[in-house]
Amino acid sequence: MDLATVLGLIVGFGLLSTAIALGGTPESFFNIPAILIVFGGTLGVTTVCFSLSEMGRTAGVILKTFVHSTRDPSEAAIHVLKIADLARKKGVLALQDELGEAEGEPFLHKGITMVVDGTPGEEVESIMRRDINATVSRHIKSSSVLRKAADFAPAMGLIGTLIGLVQMLSRLDDPSTIGPSMAVALLTTFYGVVLANMAFTPLAAKLERNSAEESMVNNVYLMAAASIGRQENPRRLEMLLNSILPPSKRVRYFD
Repeated sequence: MDLATVLGLIVGFGLLSTAIALGGTPESFFNIPAILIVFGGTLGVTTVCFSLSEMGRTAGVILKTFVHSTRDPSEAAIHVLKIADLARKKGVLALQDELGEAEGEPFLHKGITMVVDGTPGEEVESIMRRDINATVSRHIKSSSVLRKAADFAPAMGLIGTLIGLVQMLSRLDDPSTIGPSMAVALLTTFYGVVLANMAFTPLAAKLERNSAEESMVNNVYLMAAASIGRQENPRRLEMLLNSILPPSKRVRYFD
């Protein structure tokens, strides 16, 4: 589990709920019409902007933000340098024993498999580069869905506010309807702001961060597989990897 995501949401919504409960009227913040307007309206309008398949993929990607487990770039670099050193000393076919260990990293496993099968380094790099671009494109699309939902949620809250005000003003002769109508007017704005700023926007930011981190690790795997396929010196691979790693993540395997 990604504790930062889980704890962040728990703390944020927990403190909000606690503040509401301390006010002594938590039931006043639950209103079915307001929920239908904001949640249903946001989902419907966002779906208009995208396809059903894109909405479905976004739901799956959101779930992955709670169980994100991308490898540390430094660890990934050390791992591939060991593999490159092994290939340099014992030959590419010796990497067959590494395939089982690499099953937990599908992208690395694919790269090593192509190298062992004799695929030229340039072709390995081209195939893996296209895979990375396709993955990044999917993540950008999912992030766009969340960003768009964050834009629509406050707007749906405003629409709900206008609905509540119209209902209230049209029934001023009946004082008993003023309270429920005003509740819809205020709670829709509340739900819209909370949904946009405490759910959609943070999840979109986390998805973008995870995508960037995953892309960096995959680029490490790409450079390693391509270098091994070209039968380059592992020391050169180390310099190439350090050129894309942040300063705090750079490695010194051969020093």
